Amino acid sequence: MATDADEAPLLADEPLRPGSCSRELELREFRDRYVFRSLDGGGAFAVARADGSLHPLSPEEAAAGSDCKVSKIYGVAGMIRLLAGSYVLVITSRKDAGSYGASTVYHANSMKFLCCNEAIKHLTSEEKRDEAYFMSLLRIAETTCGLYYSYDRDLTLNLQRASKLAAGRVHKPLWKQADPRFVWNRNLLEELIETKLDEFITPLIQGSFQTEQFTLKDRLVRITLFSRRCNRRLGTRMWRRGANLEGATANFVETEQLVEYEGLTSSFIQVRGSIPLLWEQIVDLSYKPRPSIIEHEEMTKVVERHFHDLSQRYGDTMVIDLTDKQGDEGNLSNAFAAEMQNFPDIRYVHFDFHHICGGGNFDNLQVLYDEIEEAIQKQGYFLMNSKGEILLDQSGVVRSNCIDCLDRTNVTQSFLARKSLDSQLQRMGALSSAESISQSDIINDKFKKCKCGLSMVMS
Repeated sequence: MATDADEAPLLADEPLRPGSCSRELELREFRDRYVFRSLDGGGAFAVARADGSLHPLSPEEAAAGSDCKVSKIYGVAGMIRLLAGSYVLVITSRKDAGSYGASTVYHANSMKFLCCNEAIKHLTSEEKRDEAYFMSLLRIAETTCGLYYSYDRDLTLNLQRASKLAAGRVHKPLWKQADPRFVWNRNLLEELIETKLDEFITPLIQGSFQTEQFTLKDRLVRITLFSRRCNRRLGTRMWRRGANLEGATANFVETEQLVEYEGLTSSFIQVRGSIPLLWEQIVDLSYKPRPSIIEHEEMTKVVERHFHDLSQRYGDTMVIDLTDKQGDEGNLSNAFAAEMQNFPDIRYVHFDFHHICGGGNFDNLQVLYDEIEEAIQKQGYFLMNSKGEILLDQSGVVRSNCIDCLDRTNVTQSFLARKSLDSQLQRMGALSSAESISQSDIINDKFKKCKCGLSMVMS
């Protein structure tokens, strides 16, 4: 993939397309202010280093002054206000990760918080300790992995959802187009939004973006894997489990597999998420802390809210629970199965992955597929032609979970995605009804390579 040095330079004053945000910015660091000037022919604004106040600037004001440090940045990811002032998060380096449609997708390689906290000298000793602690958390945020963005396309919506919306939406600022669930920096954008600095607002998604291509019948096939992590119950393994009272679950990720062949584009969606009960796993010195169910009168309502949200967004939902049937996992799995009996319209399938696929016998997932094949085919996938005409819709979604939503879930989703990929390529005419990508080691390896980066999303 190309890095900044490999990219063609932008022309100065090249106008921004409607709905786009600035691709490159000049950062001018004065003693009393930071000045951000778009190199795409857009505007400028300043942030006071004393208190973090924002001020839009005219081109003349942005160019004024020379006693400053000048550098190039690749986006403004937001601002946060703490005790001593504000901190501005900027993207300091990027990498071309591939393309999504006609738009380039970038990975944020590095970020940095700019300090606007001169008031720190007026804080008490206790407030300074608190500020130092908060700043240590900001340093951690600077190193967040798996952040992707585009300057001219909303990456938060899957292809099917985006195709159903009014065409005029693409003329709105990117942050207005976006699904707030998948904007990693949503809470950092408020001050920029209030100041109407739309062209400087860069929505980021956390997840995975990978592309691979190969040929079938001397025609190019391109596969894109796009995973979007939800921000409604963020946290790392062990520390964040289950659902909150609103029904949002930890480790919720929407994964989209896009296939392009001969003017046709298909999309297959799967989701994963922590078991949608109220439960926790208190971290202690043991290798595997025991999961514990939280007794609460709202438990059934929590499950209902979670699946109502899924049905509104994706249609019919089928649940695949990959947890063990024995031990501590079994207790949690049994509680989940008991709650699902309250929702007869939602199909719940338990598959003891460790028992059936133990020892790396992942081909035994065929047992699961045989059980759910009819439902999977009924849900289908999304398909559109080069004119944007919709040929097929995906009418539902498979929701998979284990405990961590990592290894077992990854392997299972990959298996289902490969089955769907065969169906899509057969429908597109790239494969016959008797052919599969698994019959080609080269193509199968490329498919596995495209899938291998998914696990980092959940760390």
